[in-house]
Amino acid sequence: MNWLELYERARESDESAAGYYNRNVGVWTAEGKVNVRIPLAAADTMDVRVWREEEVLACIRPYVGQAPELRYVSPDPRFQVHHFIEGRVLDSFSPRGSAVPAHVIGDVVGVMDQLVRIPLEKAPALPADWPASGDCGGFGRRLAALTQQVYDTHRDEYAAVFEDFGIPAEPLAVVEPWWDGLTSRPFAVLHSDLHRKNMIVSGGLTWFLDWELALWGDPLYEIGIHFHKMDYPDGQRDEVLRQWRARLPASSTAGPAADLDLYLAHERIKSAIVDTVRYSKQLVGADRALRDFLTGRLARKLNVARAVWGAPPEMTRERVDRTLAPWVERQPWTP
Repeated sequence: MNWLELYERARESDESAAGYYNRNVGVWTAEGKVNVRIPLAAADTMDVRVWREEEVLACIRPYVGQAPELRYVSPDPRFQVHHFIEGRVLDSFSPRGSAVPAHVIGDVVGVMDQLVRIPLEKAPALPADWPASGDCGGFGRRLAALTQQVYDTHRDEYAAVFEDFGIPAEPLAVVEPWWDGLTSRPFAVLHSDLHRKNMIVSGGLTWFLDWELALWGDPLYEIGIHFHKMDYPDGQRDEVLRQWRARLPASSTAGPAADLDLYLAHERIKSAIVDTVRYSKQLVGADRALRDFLTGRLARKLNVARAVWGAPPEMTRERVDRTLAPWVERQPWTP
């Protein structure tokens, strides 16, 4: 197969699905349909990343059945080719906050269980200064350091916006004292981005996409960030937690509810900062419908974070819109 020709066809295609870090294009070949995955060059780094996605896919292949099969990797130009998974994106029929089909819960817990079975020696190489297995406090601080870096990077440009949104000058001070109190759990491979847009339902099974943010870390973080991004109804959230505790090794699920609450608090703070930046950029040139959607969603995220900071939930879609309008109007836009 001429992989470079496939890449050029994908680059020229008007049909694609883009996340924050990659553009995905379905392309037909003589052997069937494939997904060409092209990094977005201008993407801001908003998440901890230690591995290349192709390394992760190779690592998990013997352990995780419902993940894309890697077909090809090009270092220059940078792109990957995965087998194409036919089905429906979970978010398209079960959006955030709604109940998911029962089998999805079992599939989610199943992939978490599969991942904790992968030994460290089978995982890709880690940075020399990565926290040792069991050092959950060190792992949490590594996550928080990236959140602080994002805040510091954008603090001057967004000073007025952050102030009006109630984002404190030291946004992570409220969680910093608690990292050392985390229970020690053996580290595992984590997907770290299990949400509705990264799941495809096909034939009664759930397939899990987008492994670029995979980490070696505390398995409790996996379910914490999953809860944050899924926003399950209370009954389903409890069922996920019940199945997770029943299925995974006891050492992976050990610890009090406060440990999970700490990870959730961090993710809520991170979301307020990161999504203020991301959504403001998406508002440039947006029509009214998209503007209302984004500002309404950001208002909800800010109110959740404000609760962590001990502030009242006073953000509304209209207030977010008014606050971001001057920033948006200053940005160049080419239709």
